[in-house]
Amino acid sequence: MKVVLCGPPHSGKSCLRQGLKSILSQLPDAPYPYVITACPDGEGAWFHETATNNPELAKQLKKLNKQTFSQEFANKIAADVACCIEELVLVDVGGIIDDKNRLICGGATHAIILAADPADFAAWLQFCQQLNLQVVAQIESCYQATADRIDGIRDNVLYGAVHYLERGEDLSDRPMIQKLAEHLLALPPVK
Repeated sequence: MKVVLCGPPHSGKSCLRQGLKSILSQLPDAPYPYVITACPDGEGAWFHETATNNPELAKQLKKLNKQTFSQEFANKIAADVACCIEELVLVDVGGIIDDKNRLICGGATHAIILAADPADFAAWLQFCQQLNLQVVAQIESCYQATADRIDGIRDNVLYGAVHYLERGEDLSDRPMIQKLAEHLLALPPVK
């Protein structure tokens, strides 16, 4: 299963990715959550831990690692997504609906949409439908909230909200992210 984490910029996708990876890594029967960072914003899988332990160093390294979102970068990441044979792959994409992200996501199978504004879900749902990505979760990112909200699962799509997705925070105790991990593991295997 190759799961795209998508949604508008600054909705907390990289934080969600880190929290989900942390929870999945702790579950005894879960496959290893392999991460592909598909956005050249300088926040690779290493970023969260570095930001937790040394925020100033993380900021400096992010500047050094930030790249242009070139066609060459998109082609390379698209090939990585298409060729990856891990059982569970999380693909953290940038927050713009464009041809480069279409190319990158074309090799995926599923999607989680995260958005701070519920009005943004429609465009991302259309993006996923165009690519035949099965949407498995629509999650509202509520930065100012103090608790998560789980609205339930309908038609194999988990609905709810996650609060305060912030770099450096331990997100492994968030009920919505825990439910998302359970939901991913309960989905039928990809054939």
